[in-house]
This record gives sequence, structure tokens and C-alpha cells, in this order.
Amino acid sequence: MAKKLIQHIDYGWRLLATAISFTSFGIGGVLLWLLVFPLLSLWPGNRDQKARRAQFTVHISFYAFIGLMHRLGVMTYEVIGLEKLNRPGQLIVANHPTLVDVVFLLSRIKQANCIVKASLWRNPAMRGPILNAGYISNADSETMINDCAAWLQAGGAMIIFPEGTRSVPGLPYRFQRGAAAIALQANSIITPVTLSCRPNTLTKDQAWYQIPPQRFHLQMIVGEDLEMAPFRALQPRSIAVRRLTQYLQDYFTQQRERNERDGN
Repeated sequence: MAKKLIQHIDYGWRLLATAISFTSFGIGGVLLWLLVFPLLSLWPGNRDQKARRAQFTVHISFYAFIGLMHRLGVMTYEVIGLEKLNRPGQLIVANHPTLVDVVFLLSRIKQANCIVKASLWRNPAMRGPILNAGYISNADSETMINDCAAWLQAGGAMIIFPEGTRSVPGLPYRFQRGAAAIALQANSIITPVTLSCRPNTLTKDQAWYQIPPQRFHLQMIVGEDLEMAPFRALQPRSIAVRRLTQYLQDYFTQQRERNERDGN
């Protein structure tokens, strides 16, 4: 009886803590838009310099948000290989198991661009960070690829989820070709980052209040840079894009299978 009572109390607290976390996220996004970013925009600098300052501000904000979720007992986390990140011109390619993936990645990377859904530009909690940090819309695929490649060639870092949306547990990965096309056009390095979440939560078909029976653990493993020379040698470019996309899909499939075998 006492054990069940403790479990109910823990569940109730984590549900409340999750609500507090996401409410804080929404309020914080609006405050950044209305107060912080207008002040940052007054500092001198060109468009890219202002975007990088905004990206660093997002990094600090997201770092605080992940810290809040951790301290409230909503989640735990582990990062392996962080020293391989935060390099100029780096394309970070990751799988996408849960809603907080991009938040977690940006909380560990000081300055990075990313691709966002066009619909998020109308979200009041996200509009400020998106506009001021220069994040790139996926509304037009050709423009998106060109903008991402230009950012990487200028020395900026980028985060891309080749799935384009969150994974569905139990279903195979289906990667889009955008990440491969961007990497080949920009002649950038690719660093794979494998994310795993146990137990599953905040997946594509779960609402925020459908919390697991225990706090979730998010693990991030940064892999070695991919060897790009074999793909760059392929002609025409369309074949190289297809081959690299398939390679990435196979890589993350193998990582997921390994994690499942190891129980991570």
C-alpha cells in the first residue's frame, strides 16, 4: 500500500513538473521575443553576427530549460563525446525520437542553425528565437538546401534531423535526402549524433501529459565524423545524395538496434 502511494505521489509530481516545464518554455519564448532579442538587436553587427548572438542566447535558455526538467525530476540525461561538437562548418545529423531532441542538442551546442517547420513561424513561443537566430524554414526545399549550405560554408554549424519529423517507435527509419544534399553541396563534415530515450515519451503520437511511469533518461552519443570522400567522388550528384542518405539511414538503424540490445 505504501509503495503504491509513493508511486502515485511520484507520478503526480512528475505530471505537475512536466506542466511547469512546458509552461516555463512557452513563457520564456515569449519573453525572449518581446524583451531579450529587441535589446540584442541594438548591438552593432551584420546579419550573421546578430544571428550568432541570438543562437548563443537560445543555447543558454535551452541549457536552463533542460536543467529545470532535470532538477524537477522529469528527466535524467547523459552525454558521450561532447568534445566532438562545437566546431565551425560542422553538420550535425541526428535521429529524432522525442520532442525535446532539438532543445537538448541546442543546449549543448553554443551556436548552431537548424531547419524548422514553416508552421512554427506562427508559434508565439518559437517565433522570436526562429526569426532572430536565423533558423531556416523548410517551406521550399531548394531554398532550404541553398541557405543551409551557405551557412555551413560561412563557418556556421547546423543541426539536421534527416527523418524530418519524430520517429515512430517500432517502425523503420525513413530518411529524407535533404541532409545528404546539403552536406555534399557545402562540402562539410558530418558528425552523427545518436539520441535514445528510455522509456519512450514525447513521441510523435504522444501528448505532453502522457508521461511514462518513471522519469525518462535521454542519452546522446556523438559519433566520429563520417568519411565523405567516397560520396563526393560519385557522379552524378543525385547518385551521391541517394547513397549518402542510405548510408545515414543504415548507420542510425544499426545504432538503434545496438541500443535496444544493450538496453539503453
